[in-house]
Amino acid sequence: MGSIGLRNVSVLTPHPLFRNLTLTVGRGDRLGIVAGNGSGKTTLLRCLAGLAEPTEGDVVRSRGLRIGFVPQAVPEELLGLSLRDAVLSGLDPADRAGSGWRADIVLDEFGAPEPMRVQALRALSGGWQRLALIARAWVAEPDALLLDEPTNHLDLEKLFLLERWIREGTGGAAVAVVSHDRSFLDACTTKTLFLRPDTSVVFSHPYGRARILLAAQDAALANRNEKDRREIGRLRQNAGELRNVGVNSGSDLALTKAKQLGKRADALEERLKILHRDRPGEVRLASRETHARVLLRIGNLTVNRPDGEVLFHVPKLDVAQGERIVVLGRNGAGKSQFVRLLHRAASDPDACSDIRVGPSAVLGYMDQDLSQIPERETPFGFVLSAFRQGDRQTTALLAEAGFSIAQQQRPVGTLSPGQKARLGLLALRLARPNLFLLDEPTNHLDIPGREALEEQLLAADATGILVSHDRRFVAAVGTRFLAVEGRRVREVASPEAFYARIQAG
Repeated sequence: MGSIGLRNVSVLTPHPLFRNLTLTVGRGDRLGIVAGNGSGKTTLLRCLAGLAEPTEGDVVRSRGLRIGFVPQAVPEELLGLSLRDAVLSGLDPADRAGSGWRADIVLDEFGAPEPMRVQALRALSGGWQRLALIARAWVAEPDALLLDEPTNHLDLEKLFLLERWIREGTGGAAVAVVSHDRSFLDACTTKTLFLRPDTSVVFSHPYGRARILLAAQDAALANRNEKDRREIGRLRQNAGELRNVGVNSGSDLALTKAKQLGKRADALEERLKILHRDRPGEVRLASRETHARVLLRIGNLTVNRPDGEVLFHVPKLDVAQGERIVVLGRNGAGKSQFVRLLHRAASDPDACSDIRVGPSAVLGYMDQDLSQIPERETPFGFVLSAFRQGDRQTTALLAEAGFSIAQQQRPVGTLSPGQKARLGLLALRLARPNLFLLDEPTNHLDIPGREALEEQLLAADATGILVSHDRRFVAAVGTRFLAVEGRRVREVASPEAFYARIQAG
């Protein structure tokens, strides 16, 4: 076992992602790395792994340290391999012969069924592909494990499994994990790094407690800066008055005191620290008023797979103003199919007689693939044609959402997932809906974006039906909860009992 140390490490691209970062990740550490999208988290992981070099500073690794690195995307060359062979590829070629048992042991830890192990990786779900990458990194028994967004595409069952494995199955290995899932970070990390362009901050606590401490530290810094600024103003005013006295009266003593006061003001200015601000493009929503009490009514609705197989039945459901109903269920239970049915009925009232959307309802729809945004269209063209704001206003709206002029003219298909999510939320805002249908809206949003979405939904007293695996988001915005289990839907008082059943298997 060993450690990875950073000494005054900076990365400039050319603007600083982070600078003067000093940090050690050692035996038994489980470090959560938190920052907004595009703020350097992946770059930091790659520097820790030796896959990238910092602009300044040193990365020191213990002699012989074995590092397992888990990227966000599945390497193309692995997709044609079987699950078992993909895991084995994490070993040196000379060690693979006769080592199939190693892959089997790791796959046993993750509960991979035997028939699945011979299937090609490209045929498996996104969740199993993520677990395959983690198993591939772990099969070589690394001393340090670096995980970049490991919860992407995981359903709740696999998410709980991964949390438990990181806590209990990684032994004394050093773990560093990048994630936007606040509940996940609280469940399996012991330290938190808030990565910032100027001064990054580390706390020896999981995310929730660390976030409280960070807020208190930021508030104290803001107060100190304000006091220092007032003192700087007073010193400069006094120095100016003394300088005038010295010049008018020829007093060397007054001029000397004026210089001393000026130097004290200069010293205080140097002490002022830059307050961190989250990146531009924060989430904002708008909602239009309606006098209708019930905006959506469902009666005797059957939700089927595309092949006709019955998934579940909804005998009766009314969605009243101010209600945000969260639909809970395992992957494959039919949650997304349910939301798609509601969207189709809202777009075409004759599509389904079992769904009635109020005449005053204005729909705001967002699916987890953001399929409502044309991939070949540019953000500028999409917003201009869909909402007719005019060229200048469209440019300003996109800039406010965090899109540069160059990004506004690129095809949507070339944008990052986080940028697509921000564009989808901008479209929701401009539609000014009073009925939201949101399927995994926090996918690809960073923590500031998720928290802003929560705040906006609450501030607007939004009405709608939502699907999400983000437990913190569900707890923050949900007012009613439906659990889909065993082809049945039932209302539950809170999601906690549902989560407990999943964890219990």
